[in-house]
Amino acid sequence: MLGTWRPPTHAQPDDVGVRGLWVLRSTLSSPARIDEVIQSAVDGGFNTLLVQVRGRGDAYYNSRIDPRADELRTQPAGFDPFGLTVARAHAAGLKVHAWFNVNLVASATTVPRAPDHIVVRHPDWLMVPRALAGPLARLSPRSPGYVSQLARWTRSHSATVEGLFLSPIPEASQEYTLSVVRDLLDQYPVDGLHLDYIRYPTADFDYSAAALEAFRVDRLTDVVPAERERLDRLVRTDPTAWTRAFPDQWESFRHARLALLVERLRTLLLETRPGAVLSAAVVPVAADARRLKLQDWSAWAERGLLDVICPMAYAIDVRDYARQIDDAVAASHGRPVWAGLGAWRLTVPQTTEHLRAARRRQVAGIVLFSYDSLQASTSPRGSYFTRLRPALLAIHNRP
Repeated sequence: MLGTWRPPTHAQPDDVGVRGLWVLRSTLSSPARIDEVIQSAVDGGFNTLLVQVRGRGDAYYNSRIDPRADELRTQPAGFDPFGLTVARAHAAGLKVHAWFNVNLVASATTVPRAPDHIVVRHPDWLMVPRALAGPLARLSPRSPGYVSQLARWTRSHSATVEGLFLSPIPEASQEYTLSVVRDLLDQYPVDGLHLDYIRYPTADFDYSAAALEAFRVDRLTDVVPAERERLDRLVRTDPTAWTRAFPDQWESFRHARLALLVERLRTLLLETRPGAVLSAAVVPVAADARRLKLQDWSAWAERGLLDVICPMAYAIDVRDYARQIDDAVAASHGRPVWAGLGAWRLTVPQTTEHLRAARRRQVAGIVLFSYDSLQASTSPRGSYFTRLRPALLAIHNRP
């Protein structure tokens, strides 16, 4: 297959800064579609692909831990979507970052059944909202009703919670995530690791039994025996008693556990792929990210845990978009910013205006969401990508 394929021949300009394109996992369904991605990226003037290799706790690569994605069931067992993408993209002069959904591991509408899926193997590691802390505490995570009740609640809150999330709080859960990433990095010569859903669904998570017990253990040395006994009695009827007694520490504890996971992922990347870039897709306004999602990415940037900040600035109005980018740059502590752009919501002229706004802010890169949605945006005047090319190539020229 590789022997008969030739990389696109369209000349690429000198690369100054990142011109990136998010590529959804659904596009990795066949070699022909992978070729289309690469040709479109080259024709459009992009130099970087952020390729989704893990969507919902499944793999679009040869994972030795997570199950193979169900969408690949019609393809031969030997078909390695990500491996083929990396090889052909590199041959075409494109860089490839593995886009990895970290904590989001399942849809609430289609609960995984594969025995090797993490939801099946360890339902006890799933994040729980405060509203279900009591009801689920009375159930074994292995009970059939445990995941179904969590999924049912999640579906009823689909406007704010995207699915079932893995908790960063239990140590064994972090070890599992690290093992999956290590397996990926060991096999593929990626130019970077792009973290997505590296956050809590909302600030009202994680009230799972495992997380609550971990917090209790963390607090024990600072609590006198009488207070400990009182809180333990309360836990029998209110599993959240320790968190209510120490609300500030509870928030800090959850922040710290997520930051530790980011730190460990960074260390892993440095060990396995020196020189590769660690980036994260984040809520663009740092204060909102910290308050609403417990995603304190500004602190991560200050500590040097991320190489690049990628704010998901998906505002339609260009003035709102500019404010989102300004906020992200101000909170980045000097770290490079790749300005995410919700091009799927915009016409080519609108996207051009957003690119110009980013250009005026002299960001280190721009990333469009997404190849898949824009591929369908055709017109008699040509594809979205070729029409956008002049504005995209101007992004790192001085205004």
